[in-house]
Amino acid sequence: ITSPVPAKAVVLDEQYREQQGSIRPLVCNVCSFTKPVGDTPSLLTIDEVETLFHEFGHALQDIDPMPDKGTSGTNVVRDFVELPSQINEHWATEPEVLKMYAKHYKTGEVIPDSLIEKILNQKTFNQGFMTTELLAAAILDMNLHNLTDTEDLDVVAYEKEAMDQLGLIPEIAPRYRTTYFNHIIGGMLQHYSYLWANVLDNDAFEAFKEHGIFDKQTADLFRQNVLEKGDSEDPMTLYK
Repeated sequence: ITSPVPAKAVVLDEQYREQQGSIRPLVCNVCSFTKPVGDTPSLLTIDEVETLFHEFGHALQDIDPMPDKGTSGTNVVRDFVELPSQINEHWATEPEVLKMYAKHYKTGEVIPDSLIEKILNQKTFNQGFMTTELLAAAILDMNLHNLTDTEDLDVVAYEKEAMDQLGLIPEIAPRYRTTYFNHIIGGMLQHYSYLWANVLDNDAFEAFKEHGIFDKQTADLFRQNVLEKGDSEDPMTLYK
């Protein structure tokens, strides 16, 4: 299985559910990450590690499926589907977790506190820039979905006009361009959903920070009310 995106969670056994009437989910994460070179193994960037944690969050959704395939796993409303994946990213850069996996590939030395501090500091760097480019892509997405006449539409010119109306400065462009960004062309205002899920995942992770990032009671609440419930109830009811 290959994927054009850096990583993707894939459910392998949906046919089994349909044919046997029971649940035995088999889920894999398919990743296109940095390849090994010569004698040097594949050494992931911090972005690739966060992507791996992100996609594993989707895998967790499908590992705990509802009996009904239509409401199971990632088959939830678009605003809610990225919550499990994005909250899972938080663990990737927690100092306690970094020291479990971030070790020098030759010496085995655990990542030093000074480097952890740099990683945490860079997570807040340029966030105004990043939020603006994400919002620009989301607004462009919404504008495109409100078009009633697309005959002879020049998408590149339309994109520039839409961004000029926003007053977007030349130094900041939409995160993705209309001609190739599948989350826009794919429909359902998908890109906005990442921003809304970002509000939820930051709020939810505060519960783990408050009680401990490995607190079983908090984890059980997340599993029982979000991961296991799929689309069986209103997502905000489940979240609260």
